[in-house]
Amino acid sequence: MYFSRVTLNRAAEPSRLAEVARADAYRAHQYLWELFPGVQDSEREFLFRRNEHGPWPEFYLVSARPPEDPRGVWWVEHKDYRPQLAVGNQLAFQLRANPVVTRRDEHGKHKRHDVIMDAKRSFAEAERPPLAQLVQEKGVAWLSRRAEDHGFSIKPGEVQADGYRRHEMGRRRGRVQFSSVDFAGLLTVTDPERLREALLRGIGPAKGFGCGLMLVRRV
Repeated sequence: MYFSRVTLNRAAEPSRLAEVARADAYRAHQYLWELFPGVQDSEREFLFRRNEHGPWPEFYLVSARPPEDPRGVWWVEHKDYRPQLAVGNQLAFQLRANPVVTRRDEHGKHKRHDVIMDAKRSFAEAERPPLAQLVQEKGVAWLSRRAEDHGFSIKPGEVQADGYRRHEMGRRRGRVQFSSVDFAGLLTVTDPERLREALLRGIGPAKGFGCGLMLVRRV
């Protein structure tokens, strides 16, 4: 596996730079897909996260093969990615995730619901906590429930959840909607193999739209 940092080549054609800088999560995924020529969509094997530095986007990728850009639109830096982990390691982490809860509807079909909006609707308007409080409490609770399956543990007081956003993109018939929350804090490794798999394969849904990639570093 490879870990890559992808930034815009500011010497590229100005119209192309402006187009990429304005891209939503759907278009960003398409641009990054161009860095893996010859790979079919069903074989997608990369995660990405978008960061902003002023007007210029920057992407971190984890992929099965190194990205390459024959058009000269991007600067691509990559290195081998083989996380070395042991039980008890404490790591600082960042994660942009799509927290959802799955419930059956009136027809018995499973449907995903945004964890934050689902919690918000459970309160009467006069009793509803501030949005920031819901994001922190419900977001961290969502991550805590998934931590064991992914080989780590967290303490609520050592994790911050914020940056809640609702995304809508695409045309009317193919409209895509999802939400994202940014997590940052400390984790403790409980199962190195499971956490390694999570680092390479991602956590939660909406991976094709920039969610699920966990960045870690030693404390």
